[in-house]
Amino acid sequence: MSALDSLKYNADGLIPAIAQDHATGEVLMMAWMNAESLRRTLETGLATYWSRSRQEFWVKGLTSGHTQKIHSVSVDCDADALLLKVEQVGAACHENYRSCFFRDLSTSGELAPNGVPKL
Repeated sequence: MSALDSLKYNADGLIPAIAQDHATGEVLMMAWMNAESLRRTLETGLATYWSRSRQEFWVKGLTSGHTQKIHSVSVDCDADALLLKVEQVGAACHENYRSCFFRDLSTSGELAPNGVPKL
């Protein structure tokens, strides 16, 4: 039995994958993977996610050039989440920010920019 068989996917067959810059530790984004997108990621060395809205595989950066080269993939203690340490080329966020986490939520419930650079 492969370690891949021990992963716990949700009812839709998906597992959350958090992308983190391998050099700086910056959290870049969260996306979903299924068993096949994880297999493709491990095989190609490029982050491949499952797009829930388009219902298709999504190789990060295939059209934008903002690729994520895999340095390592870690599994959390419950085997229900993945951490991808990547070399990010360009913006991780579709809004052209370095990270998708470019806003902070205040205690009053307001969103405010937090200094993550727009590229």
